[in-house]
Amino acid sequence: MVPDQPNRVERRLSAILAADVAGYSRLMHDDEEATHARFTALLAGAIMPAIAEHGGRIVKNTGDGFLAEFASAVEAVRAATQFQTQIHELSSSDAEDGRLVFRVGINIGDVIVEPHDIFGDDVNIAARLESIAEPGGICISSSAYDRVRGKIANEFADLGEQNLKNIARPVHVYRVQIEGATKSAPPLALPDRPSIAVLPFQNLSGDSKQDYFADGMVEEITTALSRIRQLFVIARNSTLAYKGRTVDVKQISRELGVRYVLEGSVRRAKSHVRVTAQLIDAGAGHNVWVERYDREFADVFALQDEITERIAASIEPQLYVAEYLRSKRKSPESLDAWECAMRALSYVNTRSMRDYAAALELLKKAIQIDATYALPHALIAYFTALEALYGWMPEEIAIPAARNAAEKGLLLDTDDPWVHLALGYVHQQSRRSEDAVQEYRKALSLNPNFALAHTYLATALCYLGQIDEALAHIATSERLSPRGLFHGINSLMRAVAYFFAGKHKEASAFARKSILESPGIVTGYRQLVVNCALAGEIDEARAALQILKGLQPELSLKWIEEWLPYRRERDRQKFIEGFRLAGLE
Repeated sequence: MVPDQPNRVERRLSAILAADVAGYSRLMHDDEEATHARFTALLAGAIMPAIAEHGGRIVKNTGDGFLAEFASAVEAVRAATQFQTQIHELSSSDAEDGRLVFRVGINIGDVIVEPHDIFGDDVNIAARLESIAEPGGICISSSAYDRVRGKIANEFADLGEQNLKNIARPVHVYRVQIEGATKSAPPLALPDRPSIAVLPFQNLSGDSKQDYFADGMVEEITTALSRIRQLFVIARNSTLAYKGRTVDVKQISRELGVRYVLEGSVRRAKSHVRVTAQLIDAGAGHNVWVERYDREFADVFALQDEITERIAASIEPQLYVAEYLRSKRKSPESLDAWECAMRALSYVNTRSMRDYAAALELLKKAIQIDATYALPHALIAYFTALEALYGWMPEEIAIPAARNAAEKGLLLDTDDPWVHLALGYVHQQSRRSEDAVQEYRKALSLNPNFALAHTYLATALCYLGQIDEALAHIATSERLSPRGLFHGINSLMRAVAYFFAGKHKEASAFARKSILESPGIVTGYRQLVVNCALAGEIDEARAALQILKGLQPELSLKWIEEWLPYRRERDRQKFIEGFRLAGLE
């Protein structure tokens, strides 16, 4: 009896064609039924006839594309050229934002054949070639190029060796030149505020079971960024199409209509996990921000939450800076409302009367451009209240004006965290600390990663004598945004908190730090005078007082008593005693 022979795997040499629709997820999100109808029509009217005419077969549909097999690389390229040209002609009258444009990759190699599929490394290479093709274009491997060179009329552009995702060796790639059809799909118009897409994070762990952690990170980060009212965040389902593909960020920018792209990776080794994230200005092609997080892999959800809040909180101030730098490259008369707001916000830390005046003019221009935009009103309130704090404008004028601006912002957008922060700060400057706390908490409910709101909440809590919670919020602010646009404010807030806690040497140290970070600001010197005096460092307290009187000539004990916003009488008396010890009359 002859033993059973094992089932033999059928293999053959084939030309493999992989194709997909550029930006398919976005198109489906915008109009699912119309996109599906156009895809089906193009498949039946242009793609299938061309493939059949050149002796090929569609092996399977892939949702947003298809996989086809040919006996000849020449016929595969001819078929692709034919249907790409015809699709370009058929779609030329379609609206640009709804046009279906295919990308094609072709490779030749040995494949495993099953009735309804083909497998093998060479199939994967074809799929990776498709991912780097331009919309409307065709990329082929050198193995296919060697078989078609001189046999078809098309010309080729040599793209050199390319590192394709999950392909161990570099692949030499050529682009097929197609008359008329290789034009890139028209880029989507950018929104009038920072726009960002969070791409699927790469799982570098070598274990596909860890995909859930990488996918969960992206889901959480996208949700966190969506809470920032000033950002236009692409929905998660529109970025899933890029999973497992190597795509140039400039192409993503064109396809999704975004200026910024966040990409990252996750690598887990036993109980340790490393998450790397980088924010890229897709138009300019350079990194805005890069960070790495090394953690012990314990509670997966707590770990996701921690890294998510760190990334979201870091991105917001980095985008403000990037948008300010971008706006500086434009002439003042060509700025839009958002760019005016960003230029204005960049002046906050200068603490200069001239800069604040320039900021307020920019914000008034933003309102002229868009009267329904809440952010400029909120920032006018914030800057005006700061002018009162620094003694540049009488409180009886500044505070009502600031309150009016904040309330206008609130009427325009009750869900903007900046509006609630500005209103809270106006309350704080009006000695209404309970109302300030309420507004700051509202801002944080809308954006829990709003570092500046944590900082100001800490201040208001100090004024109410709730020191432990205040210090906790300062720590949260510093953790969320250690190098953010407003990080210098935290040194002053720590000085305030330690004053209330009776730790005057520590308070003095942070007051000195705040003065180094923001020279010439009266609030830092006030804390330095009081805390040095109460710590027994009278000489330094008197020297600081002389500088403070030069910055604020009207300063007196009577002024301090009227200005002081502290709620508890013992805190008020201690602050006044510090100035008295320093020699203020």
